[in-house]
Amino acid sequence: EPIWHYVGPNRYTQDKYMPDNELAQWAINLTFFHWGIHAWIVYAMVGILLGFLAFRKGMPMTMKSCFYPLIGDRIYGWMGDLIDIFSILTTLFGVCTSLGLGTMQLNKGINYLDESIEVNTTNQVIIIWAITVIATISVVSGIGVGIRRLSEICFCLGMVIMLMALFLEDTWYLLNLYCQSLGFYIQWIIQLGFHCDAFELTTGSYGAEDRGRAYQDLEGDGPNYWMDGWTIFYWGWWISWSPFVGSFIAKISKGRTIRQFLNGALTAPMIYSFLWLTIFGGSAIKTERIAAREGLCCPGWHGDVLTWNEATIAQETAGWPMTQEGMTVCKGSGTKELVECGDCGWDLMDSYIKTAASPTPESVVTYISQNQAWLGKYFGKENKTYARLSCMSSEEMWFAQVSTFGDMGYLLCIISLVAIILYFVTSSDSGSLVIDIMSANGDQDPPIPQRVFWALVEGATATALLVAGGADSVYALQTASVAAGLPYTIILCFVCISTWRALAMECGDLDPYGPDFAVSLIDPFCTLQPRLWFSFLKNIFLAPVTLYDVLKQHKQKPLFPAIGAALCWTLWVVLIIAEIVHIYHPDVKIAGIYSLAWVFFLGFVTIVTVARSTIRGEYGINGNTIEDFFAALLVYPAVLMQLETVSEKGGIAPLM
Repeated sequence: EPIWHYVGPNRYTQDKYMPDNELAQWAINLTFFHWGIHAWIVYAMVGILLGFLAFRKGMPMTMKSCFYPLIGDRIYGWMGDLIDIFSILTTLFGVCTSLGLGTMQLNKGINYLDESIEVNTTNQVIIIWAITVIATISVVSGIGVGIRRLSEICFCLGMVIMLMALFLEDTWYLLNLYCQSLGFYIQWIIQLGFHCDAFELTTGSYGAEDRGRAYQDLEGDGPNYWMDGWTIFYWGWWISWSPFVGSFIAKISKGRTIRQFLNGALTAPMIYSFLWLTIFGGSAIKTERIAAREGLCCPGWHGDVLTWNEATIAQETAGWPMTQEGMTVCKGSGTKELVECGDCGWDLMDSYIKTAASPTPESVVTYISQNQAWLGKYFGKENKTYARLSCMSSEEMWFAQVSTFGDMGYLLCIISLVAIILYFVTSSDSGSLVIDIMSANGDQDPPIPQRVFWALVEGATATALLVAGGADSVYALQTASVAAGLPYTIILCFVCISTWRALAMECGDLDPYGPDFAVSLIDPFCTLQPRLWFSFLKNIFLAPVTLYDVLKQHKQKPLFPAIGAALCWTLWVVLIIAEIVHIYHPDVKIAGIYSLAWVFFLGFVTIVTVARSTIRGEYGINGNTIEDFFAALLVYPAVLMQLETVSEKGGIAPLM
């Protein structure tokens, strides 16, 4: 990933005045950003709450338990089941995304070591099912045998690879880079966390030339697709893994304090990940620079290197004038000043002429023809000490990088293949176990047939995504991850509130037996009480009338708030209808009237918010104005239903 950020299109590489060393540091920092606290916090958040409720309160270890501090026993209805079903599907697609991407890298790595094994969908499907079979055996054996031992082996292999690379590379360089990258990350993490590519997503930076700002393109200082392809994909991926990883680390953290849990589930893995990314990201950037210094370049960068004119090559090689600065070999006919030249051709010919015993123009042509496939990747077919990593696919970069470690490169490739296989086996078996537990309503020892079923479903889903995606299977996997993760973001937001509420009650800051609304905002959807349904439907259309009655019952001055609410609500409805009319009848010149409609709606929401906040304070019900506002914004009929019943006998109930 640091290589992509170092050479690929982004707002940093677009700045041609940025020093290259600073660009390299930003490449490392962007990688830290995607794999740092923003990645691990989603797991820790779910794990803290789920572990606390399961081990301290005796609740089932399923995602619906996370909502108990918010909605109480209602989690045992269809809404809790829906949360668990959504969590199972999210986990399934998150694990399948990793399994699919890992399979593609495995296929590329095996091809790297043995070119007779092709990179194609068939081989990738075979790899998926080989991993699935091993994972099935592991998950059947249980967490204390197969899953635990495989995880320990994976960790040890990862340590072997990382430490070997640390000692084989310039160790002082990597340690210095780790130190300064941590400082750089701490300095910029707040800004990066809030960056949204706002300007990149609007019109380009037109007029830059007029201001003396010469950028590489006029579509913005960076491409408008960068955040979608990187940050949003990663966040969707992490979030799709949150029910799986959060449940798993909660399951293995019984007896830990929250501080110990955070150190083990957030701080330690983040520091370890940064060390790993520094060692291999820093080594990769160094490798890329050395390859550039040696003259390696990617095919197509400086001209077409696949078609050559023999006469031109003979002319340029005659007399061995290959040491002249700037000399290149050109395609086409005529003198080199009149045709397109290719620097890659110069590098290839220069390396050949310097090493060949008796080069001739004919042998040069033959050499170029035979070696065009690897041109730009390595300095020689057998010597893989240098690699222009930016020329390669993401699946191939890893193996090319570890191959640069000389005689140990091949060994590291073998160890890497074994580690990748086992890492994805442990991901698959752990994911299967978590899905088993959730689908078994928190049973910590789900039936074996159920374990086998979910392990096979994971393999089948990953296979379907790969096959259906075809040549664009990577994008199919990414889309599945984001599609599963982004909606789950809403659930995680409620998990944050639920965690605060659960710990506040545990610490005594919030009385669990204090007063609360007897009718929940979600009761119309969770119960079959006709009275609640009637009240909810009535308040959709007669909200101002209900507001007037409620304020009057509580001895408030109801007239002006009711008139304001009626005016705002009516204008909101009328203007929305007008916008719909404009859509179907463009000749009606009221385009954009919807903006005024939503202004009036927010005015109506504000009046309802004030009413709820006032009555809540009157009865001493816990809450705050922000909660009141969002409740009114999202479900104002349910808010008015609450206020209607609060003055009734039994309208106030204990919080839990």
